[in-house]
Amino acid sequence: MSIRRGEAWGTNGPLPGNGVTVASDADAGALVADARRNGTEIAPMGLLGGDLCATLGGRGDEVRLRSEDAARLTVDVGRATLDGGEPKYFVAHLVARRRWWLGRTVAVMNAAWLGSWNVAPRAHPGDGRLDVIDSRLSLGDRLKARRRLPLGTHVPHPAISVQRVEGIDFTFAKPTPIMLDGRRVGTAKTLRVDLEPDALSVVI
Repeated sequence: MSIRRGEAWGTNGPLPGNGVTVASDADAGALVADARRNGTEIAPMGLLGGDLCATLGGRGDEVRLRSEDAARLTVDVGRATLDGGEPKYFVAHLVARRRWWLGRTVAVMNAAWLGSWNVAPRAHPGDGRLDVIDSRLSLGDRLKARRRLPLGTHVPHPAISVQRVEGIDFTFAKPTPIMLDGRRVGTAKTLRVDLEPDALSVVI
């Protein structure tokens, strides 16, 4: 069940025997995709790096993951459908953008962080919502936003729309490159994104 404000979240305990360690969001997303494709259970994951790990306060310490001091948490997963194709999965974020961040840029965040940028300061990977940041910024505003992103102070802004959703549809004027967990997976003119709540058990 998704976390609610004021409730305790997770338990203490080491990575289970059937768990695997992952060093990046892309690696975690690939394991989710494999399990969904094969109709198998997603193995618990010990997070050693990536933006999901950073958002959860993970230390990237494998010794800790094997100890009773580790924290076990249940987090949501994002599912994306590009132009009506087969579903693709992400654990931290989806970004739709053109080169040089020109024109419309969309970020669908399960994690708060995108590298060193605090893109979605309110995002929580276990709250049953995805944070959507949809922007059309001028060159000057893009430069200002880049300076403010590390602190998460780029919002509010009149040219940046922020929503918290369980699912959402996008239509782009032209095929737009789509990145899942930092890895380009194709282009799309139409995009559907949904949340799979409590889909993944992680250890930090």
